[in-house]
Amino acid sequence: MTPVSTSHFLPLGGGVSLHVKRFCTHADGKPVLMLHGSIENGRIFYTDNGKGFAPWLAQQGFDVFVPDLQGRGLSTPRVSRHSTHGLKELMELEFPAILEFIHAEKGLNPMHWVAHSWGGVDMLTYLARPSMPVQVEKMVFFGTKRRIGIRSLRYYWMVGVGWDRLSRYSIRRKGYLDAVHYKMGADNLSAQTFFDTDRWVHAKDWVHAEDGFDYAANLKQMDLPPVLYLAGKRDHVLGNPADVARLAAETGPESRYRVHVLGKGQGHLHDYGHIDMLTHKDAPRDVYPLALEWLSKEFPSGK
Repeated sequence: MTPVSTSHFLPLGGGVSLHVKRFCTHADGKPVLMLHGSIENGRIFYTDNGKGFAPWLAQQGFDVFVPDLQGRGLSTPRVSRHSTHGLKELMELEFPAILEFIHAEKGLNPMHWVAHSWGGVDMLTYLARPSMPVQVEKMVFFGTKRRIGIRSLRYYWMVGVGWDRLSRYSIRRKGYLDAVHYKMGADNLSAQTFFDTDRWVHAKDWVHAEDGFDYAANLKQMDLPPVLYLAGKRDHVLGNPADVARLAAETGPESRYRVHVLGKGQGHLHDYGHIDMLTHKDAPRDVYPLALEWLSKEFPSGK
């Protein structure tokens, strides 16, 4: 059955609204929240002609919600030199608005969370110190790392030159990271969001810049939902399997997560990269079923 897709706009005040795309085939389907990474938007999970992980998962009976975070995708206003939002607004305004919308549509039922890249870090950050309570049963993260610890020529070009230097040049010149112009990503980033993200990309410790809150320490003490971390064999920098595994170990006991590398050596059709693990034409038969199996699996409660 082809899922019905609808667009919703959530007001945050001050003329700001968040766009949420919903894919649904069954009104009683379990809700799934999908969150995109930093220099992208929700379209990492869907296309105009109904392809992508969001509509595919809706075809399996889930009720899927895909927001565009502030200033990205169809959310308004667009990122500009006047954009001042960052981590604080994401945690205290955007997440609660998204969750309130899902709760209004689905009731206070447990949900699953799915993320690509930095979206997983945002989700874990929220769970460590939530602004409003939420019940999450299972999570699947595609190419999610926090700190980039690997070092290579690709790292120095993509991170040292591209992310570190070019981003700061763009912010000095335009007041925001113009990732689209510099072909760094699918969407732009406010200056504050860049600096909030950049701090954790490089730091060994995962702590809040202002009050010193230790996210990793708190996550390890929690009864986190089981997490499936999918890492691309060909993802050499942005979601390197070693960095993905480092985040998994940083946030929970080994019994509550699994790290799986998407590559030929693991029985897959391709060695996947950071983006095509979700967008490749073979992903629906080669990658998506792994996520579906995890979301459908029963886990014992507790650590």
